[in-house]
Amino acid sequence: MESTLRRTWAEIDLDALAYNYRALRQRVGADVKFLGVVKADAYGHGAVQVSRTLQELGADYLAVSSIDEAAELRSGGITMPILILGHTPGEQVGRLIDLHITQAVTCQAKALEYSREAVRHGGELTVHIKVDTGMSRLGYLVDEKHFDTGTADICAACDLPGLRAEGIFTHFSVSDEPDADSRAYTEKQLALFRRVIAAVEEKRGQRFAIRHCANSGGVACYPETYMDMVRPGILLYGCGALAEGLGLRPVMTLKTTVSTIKTYEPGTDISYGRLFTTPRVTRMGVVPYGYADGFFRCLSDRCALMTAAGAAPQRGRICMDMCMIDLTDLPSVQVGDEVEIFGRNQRVDVLADAAGTIPYELTCAVSRRVPRIYYKNGQETEKELLLRF
Repeated sequence: MESTLRRTWAEIDLDALAYNYRALRQRVGADVKFLGVVKADAYGHGAVQVSRTLQELGADYLAVSSIDEAAELRSGGITMPILILGHTPGEQVGRLIDLHITQAVTCQAKALEYSREAVRHGGELTVHIKVDTGMSRLGYLVDEKHFDTGTADICAACDLPGLRAEGIFTHFSVSDEPDADSRAYTEKQLALFRRVIAAVEEKRGQRFAIRHCANSGGVACYPETYMDMVRPGILLYGCGALAEGLGLRPVMTLKTTVSTIKTYEPGTDISYGRLFTTPRVTRMGVVPYGYADGFFRCLSDRCALMTAAGAAPQRGRICMDMCMIDLTDLPSVQVGDEVEIFGRNQRVDVLADAAGTIPYELTCAVSRRVPRIYYKNGQETEKELLLRF
């Protein structure tokens, strides 16, 4: 693996993660439980390493998307509660129980299936009921004409044998948007969620132990959503405008190096498609970072990478394994010098905006051939390469 480290690599700053956790914990208060979202390999940062840090820091819960992601954490020594937000096939319920994993229940058919399989396994499955308040994706339908039947079904699900209904939750769709219409929509979702909780708890005569709805947007913008637990995702990793506004620190810094420098005469076409033609004598660097590493091709000729001497505009089409950067105005940059793609000096938000997407997509896109190097207390502690040998 050593031979790959000076190609393109990601530095994961666990101290920055700890800083973000403590800042968010202080924001929500000590009485509110803290769930860290670590699905999709912790948004590309390394799920096991991030989860270990959150466990050491005293987080209360983790969230993943699938049973395979949950099992990876258990095999990595993570003992704290884990919630699966996505679908788990009924035949895996016994495994959920054995691994002490909490499962989201999104409709009555799944509740009945999970109950049946839990009873057959001879155990009890901890579940959180998912309520669809306007995301229109997963969850019990409870809006308007569905309110009475939806709340009745939730009550019935909570009382099924083999299930322990620990929590109830919903998901906001525009809590990270600042406009008035988005704020009104989020407030409408919150009001409906509160109505559902009140109706179900009154009918059952029992309070849910954990009621939660505050995603990253909720944590940053809506203190009234904190309830019993918050579940920040992208905020934890210091990405996005909301994270920047809260003074949170980027956890991932993606780096590469200059592998080659060539000087071209005016009128020279660069890379596939002849997208860029040199307007002058141009000193062009090649860096081993391309779309197979996670550099979106749509960013071709629309962004810059950061050198120690300043920003180097990216030129021409981004290739599978490399791209070109203009070093004409940066004569001090030499072969072997480090180049930051995003991180401490250029937030991933900048590239995301140029690509017309969100920071999540860029951090998740960092491919498995890019090694992750972990730092704690300012010291390198671990290296991870996801390629198989």
